Amino acid sequence: MPKLRTLAVVAGAALFARRAMRHRIQVSPLWPMPALDEPTSGRPRSRALRLLVTSHEEVAEGVVQLRLEGHDLPRWEPGAHLDVVLPSGLVRQYSLCGDPEDTSSYTVATRLVPDGRGGSREVHEQVREGMELEVRGPRNRFPLVAAPSYVFVAGGIGITPILPMLRALPDGVEWRLLYCGRDRASMPFLEEIEKLGGGDRVTVVEGPPDLGVVLAEVPDRAAVYCCGPEGLMAAVEERFPGVHLERFAPRSSAGGAFEVELRRSGRTLTVSADSTVLAAVRAQLPDTAYSCEQGFCGTCQQRVLEGEVDHRDELLTDAERSDSMLICVSRARGDRLVLDL
Repeated sequence: MPKLRTLAVVAGAALFARRAMRHRIQVSPLWPMPALDEPTSGRPRSRALRLLVTSHEEVAEGVVQLRLEGHDLPRWEPGAHLDVVLPSGLVRQYSLCGDPEDTSSYTVATRLVPDGRGGSREVHEQVREGMELEVRGPRNRFPLVAAPSYVFVAGGIGITPILPMLRALPDGVEWRLLYCGRDRASMPFLEEIEKLGGGDRVTVVEGPPDLGVVLAEVPDRAAVYCCGPEGLMAAVEERFPGVHLERFAPRSSAGGAFEVELRRSGRTLTVSADSTVLAAVRAQLPDTAYSCEQGFCGTCQQRVLEGEVDHRDELLTDAERSDSMLICVSRARGDRLVLDL
């Protein structure tokens, strides 16, 4: 009993000291340093899963589809994507294009980009059946909203987030799809999509589409969705300002030079016009966490204490953007930012 009593007293004293220390840090801005919340960098946005590659299949010219199997997988809705950690450690984002009701597997597809950053080549040449891959998610920044009618525009591999949307549309709802690609052989899931369209709902265009002709008449209240090359999305956005977009590549991270103060570290850095906040920060703090460098995964998210941010990511919610940024792609709107680093 004396030992138990002693342990209880010690534990109670430790708890009291911890609470007292926390209170003093919060109320005293000078001791031991300004009272700031923990930084957000490096926190996983969702739990990681280890899934088995059970299928590695070419579904169109230059397009590979992966089936990743597991047990009791998190459910997802059309438009969602996964973060896939490739064998080299690269993290890439791929839209889910299988069945949302299937909790035993995820299906993704990727097109080979010979002059890309290496992710697609790794999927095509190194990922094989029987391997395990780590994935995070699913997450959805491209949800299917309720609407009286829909217009979908897909360019090449941009069909992957749109295909589950077409399958999920209620019977009787009006929809149209413009699906364009280099040629029919390079366009994945084309046969299934034409069957889904039934009659004249699907327009297939080989080469650049004439939007003024193909999309000449669109209902006023139609929800417009587009995914594909940047040029196609820019053209659709110009014609339909309220379009829902899904990007596979980040917006340019270039811009004017500005300063970044790292409040915790007591340092001030200059971010040049052709560099990024992440590069400048890691030159001083090499342990700063990062991963995709494209504004998709969220690993480099940092809290912003002062300054206005030019957000260029494809991940953060409006609430998150009010006080944080992804430093791999986003920049300052003015000449200065202060980060909680």
